[in-house]
Amino acid sequence: MTEQNEFDLITIGAGSGGVAGSRRAAVYGARVAIFEESRVGGTCVIRGCVPKKLLMYGGQFRDAFDDAPGYGWASGEALRFDWPILLERKNREIDRLNQIYIEMLGKAGVTLVRQRARLVDTNTVEAGGRRYRAKTIMIATGGRPSLLSIPGIEHAITSDDLLEIAELPRKLLVIGGGYIAVEFASICRGLGAEVTIVIRGQHILNGFDDDIRQALEVEMRRRGIVINAGFQPAGLTPANDGGFTLTGQDGRTFTADQVLCATGRHPNSAGLGLEDVGVKLSKGGAVLADDWSRTSVPNIYAVGDVTDRVNLTPVAIAEGRAFAETLYNNNPLQVNYANIPTAVFTNPAIGTVGLTEHKARAEGFELDIYRTSFRPMKYTLSGREERVMIKLVVDRTTDRVLGCHMLGNDGPEIVQGLAIALNCGATKKDFDRTIGLHPSAAEEFVTLREKV
Repeated sequence: MTEQNEFDLITIGAGSGGVAGSRRAAVYGARVAIFEESRVGGTCVIRGCVPKKLLMYGGQFRDAFDDAPGYGWASGEALRFDWPILLERKNREIDRLNQIYIEMLGKAGVTLVRQRARLVDTNTVEAGGRRYRAKTIMIATGGRPSLLSIPGIEHAITSDDLLEIAELPRKLLVIGGGYIAVEFASICRGLGAEVTIVIRGQHILNGFDDDIRQALEVEMRRRGIVINAGFQPAGLTPANDGGFTLTGQDGRTFTADQVLCATGRHPNSAGLGLEDVGVKLSKGGAVLADDWSRTSVPNIYAVGDVTDRVNLTPVAIAEGRAFAETLYNNNPLQVNYANIPTAVFTNPAIGTVGLTEHKARAEGFELDIYRTSFRPMKYTLSGREERVMIKLVVDRTTDRVLGCHMLGNDGPEIVQGLAIALNCGATKKDFDRTIGLHPSAAEEFVTLREKV
């Protein structure tokens, strides 16, 4: 083994968590190599959060054009949307971010190896016919879309595919009701497609607060998205017109030009040689890691979605940085998974932090619930029928605010600030004595007085 193949840390996966941990370790003096078989930046930058939100912005312009006459604006031209232009602009921005990530690694002194790596033993990986050794190895390979196990599912596309599709479907059928499903349904509807969602359960967004998820269903239906509950897919077949037909176990059928399978993601752990060297995985393929991100092999760590702990980009970054602080800066650090803010970029969007009402009751809290719904000021002149919902979940015994939930396009920006308050242990009384910023939707969080 040559000296140039010897490192202090080898990271497999150059996504958010892998890049964050590798850069910080290198800054602290570690010799680091990072291996990536795809583009540097990972799911979030290349095929997730960033491109998705850019497309979401594109879909929101229709609302702006529709609302403009209420504010005195008039246009003599018919609206026309050009998907290839949006796709090209999106790709240009992703290329720019990809290059920034590569440059950040280089400036930190991290060696980038653009090859798929596989563990040979607990200290050695093999990539491109060469072997590399390190005292410590970090697995940060993220996740990948899951597909249903039904006949013909190979005809469906995933969210990865939809971000690159050459032509926007005229009629889209979405299988699934999680955040990826409802976000892409909202995007495509905003861009002019007919959209139908089929879900196994009764409501979308399982795990989110019930009031918020049901309020979102109302708004999605108001925008023309069809939601069909209690549907168990049985098979997908090509149709005579070039589209596809999805058949359910109850005999119901749905046809569309394109079918998006958005039934979740699974850890990208296969083919890395993990089990061969003793790294334990869950039944679903997640790398089992403790609070310090250590796996069952003492010198092998894992961060981000491959661990299936909290599958969010900022969490992966926090785990990568905590790993580097602990091992290379003599600063033992663990990630606090409480009160992590989350957004769902539908139209309207969701911002949420803390416990849902259901979760809080399940944990034994006696609760006071505060909730309001109103038409935002922006739509009073345009006449748009869309409502904001705001909800607080409060521990009746201590008065501490346990959860803040909002449906409304300002929700993600507002909830980020509220996450600070929850992490500081804010009470309902603290909210009440805070003067509102008027006129804003955010002030409703500090003006709620009547319990539900």
